[in-house]
Amino acid sequence: MSNSADSPTNGSSPDRHRFSWRPVRLLTLAVFALAGLIFFTSFNTAKGTNIRTDASMLKLSDLIKERSDKNGEAERTNGVLRRKVESYAARDDGRTDAEDAQLKSLERQAGTQKVRGRAISVTLTDAPPGAGPKLPGYPEPQPNDLVIHQQDLQAVVNALWKGGAKGIEVMGQRLISTSAVRCVGNTLILQGRVYSPPYKVTAVGDPDDLRDALSASPSIQNYMLYVNAYGLGWDVADQGTYTMPGYTGTVDLHYARPAG
Repeated sequence: MSNSADSPTNGSSPDRHRFSWRPVRLLTLAVFALAGLIFFTSFNTAKGTNIRTDASMLKLSDLIKERSDKNGEAERTNGVLRRKVESYAARDDGRTDAEDAQLKSLERQAGTQKVRGRAISVTLTDAPPGAGPKLPGYPEPQPNDLVIHQQDLQAVVNALWKGGAKGIEVMGQRLISTSAVRCVGNTLILQGRVYSPPYKVTAVGDPDDLRDALSASPSIQNYMLYVNAYGLGWDVADQGTYTMPGYTGTVDLHYARPAG
């Protein structure tokens, strides 16, 4: 009985063989059914169109640049509309001459009016690729040693204000009291626009006072160590007589609110 049960010719052999291949066949059918369902869902979603749109394939950097360009266009449109409103209001608004003078003074302080005068510019640039120590005794630079940081731009802006600047613009955008110079990675985000180095800061004021304020800033003195050691870019240039446009963006404050 024992030998008969173990024999490959035993009557139970066909049943054992059938159970060994049936699960494989069922699994194959399930895979084909799932593939068919995916194809049907894709066809139903596309409805004859290409669901791999260009927008879905854009890089994040491309989307950021597109949004930055749209913000710039909206800012220019806002400036045009604001000037039209101001021209209409100036026709006959019932204000006295003293009130008009006070309003103009406030507008100058707020940075919404253009300012004209002698000016200088400061340009900051990343170090060239593969830069190494230019002076003996300095270690090999880390990646962060070779790029412009937020604190570098802030140091320039703060020094120019301290030097008596009547107006400052960064990358062609006028700064006001609520402007924030913020960097994310190696890009500058300023009033809804995104910029890459080199970064240019322009200030209207007495050139000698502005240059003295730059030289006296401890933060800029520290930056100059990296300029001399690793080749970070630093250029201060006279702009002659310069007319700086007024700020044309929104003045509304945006802040977080509790959910619900």
